[in-house]
Formats: sequence, structure tokens, C-alpha cells
Amino acid sequence: MRPLIAVTTRLVARDQQQGTRADALVCSRRYLDAVRRAGGQEAAMLEVPLSDEEADEVVVRFDGLVLIGGADVDPARYGATPHETVYGVQSDVDDFDIALARAAVRNGTPTLAICRGVQVLNVALGGTLIQHLPDVEGRHEHRDGVLHEVDLKPGSRAADAMGTTRPMCSSFHHQAIDRLAPGLVETGWAGDGTIEAVEAEGASWIVGVQWHPEDTAADDPFQQRLFDALVEHARP
Repeated sequence: MRPLIAVTTRLVARDQQQGTRADALVCSRRYLDAVRRAGGQEAAMLEVPLSDEEADEVVVRFDGLVLIGGADVDPARYGATPHETVYGVQSDVDDFDIALARAAVRNGTPTLAICRGVQVLNVALGGTLIQHLPDVEGRHEHRDGVLHEVDLKPGSRAADAMGTTRPMCSSFHHQAIDRLAPGLVETGWAGDGTIEAVEAEGASWIVGVQWHPEDTAADDPFQQRLFDALVEHARP
């Protein structure tokens, strides 16, 4: 049987989504296709309020988890005042994603956290974010799906999964990890020093990347291998 992989989504109001008669779940098909190509059974999730106990009950029903990209995490979650460029904050989405991230770490659930997802993982475990990269000298935001190289630490989970330490990656973000959370290790960097990959300490396969591997996974086997590794580690 295909390992069951939970994939987070976004709830979009009816008046923001053309062609629907009710509120709708949104998740780029690229995430789902990449999971399926890897041999997983994708399962899109609706964000709902979760206690820690309920989050544990959710994640143990699945073999793996993908935390997808999206809008900014509320800076209040890491004790900061919002920058003027912060956009799209949704408290219920933050609640859900952070609860799942913490539960995944507690339960050792194989996890791939992508873009916003790696930021959620870092905040969930006590880290902080750079709210707008151009405010830091020498740092660059990526607003247009920029392709750039990332340097991965040899022997890291991301490098071992991808089979390379210099992947070409698609990025779309204006925020990134600032103070790394306890329990996470940085394992990849952009040329400007931005943290691009992290992994959780311990035996569990929990990997976060700041770029969007799903963007190019259909044509780039190095990117697809991140999803392959997630599904392989998720096999019962």
C-alpha cells in the first residue's frame, strides 16, 4: 500500500475563488503530484482548531507530512511587531500548522516542510524569522520564482536525499529563518547566507527547505528525490 502522506492546504473564501459556490480548499497540485510520483498516497487536510492531544491523534494516523508554502506567519508568534511587508496572516492557519509541526516532532513523523513550512517549523519550536530579507544587508528576497544554487552540508538529510550538495532551486519568498530553534540544525545556505535547509536532531526524518522543490520536481530528479525520501521514510 502507498504510505499515506498528509498535505496541508489553505481555505479560501468563496468570493476569492472563481468558479466555486462555497469556500474552497487550495493546495498547488505540484505538491500532490510530487507525493504521488514518490509512491505516496496524498491526503489534503482542512485546517481546524487542534489541541496538542488532538494534533498527536491526527499525525499518528498518517505515515508522513508535508507542510506547504503560503503567506506569512504572524510575527506575534515569535514576539515581534509586524513589518509593513507582512501579508496574508491567518491565525487559524498558523494555529493548525504550528500544532501539526510540534506533533510531528513529538511523534517522529517523517516531515518535509517547504518555504512557509520551514518557517512554521522553526517558529513552532521557538525560533524567529527575518520578516523582510532586503532589510538585512546583503540578503535578497525572491518574488518571482528565482532559480538559484543552494549549498547543502555533505551528509545532511537533504543532501543524501537529493544526491547532490549543489542543487538548483526555485524560490519565492521574502522571509527566512533568523534565530534557529532549539532542536533544529541548519544544513543548507544560499549564496547570501540565508538558511535554506534544516533538519531536526535525532533519528526522525524531519527536513525543512526554504525553496519550492515541488516547482521543478516533475523535471528535476534532484528535487523529486526529496519527496521520494519522505515517502521512503514514511513506509511502515
